[in-house]
Amino acid sequence: MAKVKIMETALRDAPQSLIATRMTTDEILPIVGLMDQAGYYSLEMWGGATFDTCLRFLNEDPWERLRKIRKVVKNAKLQMLLRGQNILGYKHYPDDVLIEFVKRAVGNGIDIIRIFDALNDVRNLETAISATVKEGAHAQAALSYTTSPIHNIQHYIDTAKKLQSMGADSICIKDMAGLLKPYDAYQLVSGLKKEIHIPIELHTHYTTGLASMTYLKGIEAGADIVDCAISPLSMGTSQPPTEPLVATLQGTPYDTGLNMDVLNQVAAYFKTLREKYMKNGLLNPKVLSVDVNALVYQVPGGMLSNLLSQLKQQGKEDQYDDVLKEVPRVRKDLGYPPLVTPTSQIVGTQAVLNVITGERYKMVTKETKAYVRGEYGRSPAPISDEIRHKLIGNEEPITCRPADLLKPGLEEYRNAIKGYMEQEEDVLSYALFPQVAEKFFKQRQAEKYKIDSTMLDQEDQVHPV
Repeated sequence: MAKVKIMETALRDAPQSLIATRMTTDEILPIVGLMDQAGYYSLEMWGGATFDTCLRFLNEDPWERLRKIRKVVKNAKLQMLLRGQNILGYKHYPDDVLIEFVKRAVGNGIDIIRIFDALNDVRNLETAISATVKEGAHAQAALSYTTSPIHNIQHYIDTAKKLQSMGADSICIKDMAGLLKPYDAYQLVSGLKKEIHIPIELHTHYTTGLASMTYLKGIEAGADIVDCAISPLSMGTSQPPTEPLVATLQGTPYDTGLNMDVLNQVAAYFKTLREKYMKNGLLNPKVLSVDVNALVYQVPGGMLSNLLSQLKQQGKEDQYDDVLKEVPRVRKDLGYPPLVTPTSQIVGTQAVLNVITGERYKMVTKETKAYVRGEYGRSPAPISDEIRHKLIGNEEPITCRPADLLKPGLEEYRNAIKGYMEQEEDVLSYALFPQVAEKFFKQRQAEKYKIDSTMLDQEDQVHPV
């Protein structure tokens, strides 16, 4: 038995889960110094959707956010979430882009990189793990948790052993839909502890109402670290609240040692922010309730609202229940992928099409076809010949690691933004989100040289003197 460490999600996953990642750097900076005094093991504050949102909606440079937070935080480790070979985007990127991204992330202040693959295809984690280790940062490999006929405890143990042998410094059980039940968590953590010697972190969401109980059983089984959110940004589709767990473990062998007085001050700050989000409509009270459908249909909270909005656009909201029932069927057809970015979007959109067209696979998205071709990696269970033929005809799926088919891209991206470049990191911003980054660069130059950004196009760039 040992003290339990806490990773705080208030700067990344909590706002991503509750308010679509719209928290600004200006809202973060006044509180990070105090958070750094609370005794957290790490602060998750980058990666996931933060990068895209900074550029697309907040007109912020995500690299600048990282540097500013790093200047203030001296005690806690800074942590980010990386989508394996997808980096922070929605497709596979060449190895040279991924390696450079990891180098720049660590160089700008990241200590821990949590690396996951939606399919748990370890080939898609290989380059990211080795690049992180090479840069001297902590490589945490994640197991995307789901349940299916093939996703049993042995499956996760076997995957974790492979990740440990690849050089992972710790393993995270990443339960994005809140599906992990307390006693299953106990068995899973116990099983992993017997077979691997690196630390285990437990990550879940409150969507189904199980999360705090799951953490307690996981801690009793030997989990080393758990992910929590400060109370005003906790519960619902976010993580379990930090303070109650700290209070629960006080005076036990698992005592976190976190400072409750500091946590209360941190909570007071976020409470004011939460009220602001409630007022401006960013925080929809719906996301704070327990949703038992997530247990029945295995659909993460964010995916539920996405399905609803897709149906709204088609004027077919009355078919919501049919779509929920169709999701597990599509998932079974596609070999039981865990539902996390990008597979949750692929399965969800295909389920919507199957229902609203009135015929299964009458229309098939290009992403579904790419998935069946093996372009995202190996499906957890084999896809039947019948389904494969229905979706991609006589095409032969690829069997290699998808990134092996990609040619290096870094120089091409660098050449494309020559006139906009102010830092090496800009190349990576452009590689991940070309249109969004270009628009951001134009605005940045326009502000710098006090001109109208619409006057700037690719042929007519203002070059720094």
